[in-house]
Amino acid sequence: MKIIATIGSGLLGLSIATAALGAGDGNSSSTPTEAACKKKGMVLDPKTEKCVDAERGMFPDDLLYVTARGMAYDGQYQDAIRLLSLVQDQDDPRVLNYLGFSHRKLGDLHTALTYYQRALQIDPDYILARSYMGQGFVADGNIEAARAQLDEIRTRDGESSWAYVMLENALESRVTY
Repeated sequence: MKIIATIGSGLLGLSIATAALGAGDGNSSSTPTEAACKKKGMVLDPKTEKCVDAERGMFPDDLLYVTARGMAYDGQYQDAIRLLSLVQDQDDPRVLNYLGFSHRKLGDLHTALTYYQRALQIDPDYILARSYMGQGFVADGNIEAARAQLDEIRTRDGESSWAYVMLENALESRVTY
């Protein structure tokens, strides 16, 4: 009976995560840049349809954000940080979150926490930042702080979200994603 419950729970988590990915809330990294640009760190210029090195003011913030997020999910953390630094609105919680994500994945939890905290000061309901911060706490062995973030996600009606499931899984297995 316990095995069936465990399998059922795992399938529920998988279906929640899959639904979140389809909604753009997960770690989908498929952007036009990855499909068209062979060289890491380049951005697809929608006007010329060529891969170029981005510069400040060259592209809209949303294009830089989406491209950088894809790079971060593909493990290109330095490239993601570089693109995110070109975004005009440096107070965008999404930008701060992925700066935190990239720094955390590079092993700099202190810098990552600074970005996550800034994102949450601007938008306390940004549960993805809470999940990633919590996963950082798990990796650092600070289980109490990670559980506090999980509780915050639950309090903010995020219990059925990809962010909640991933942090809960990290806590259960003590492994970061």
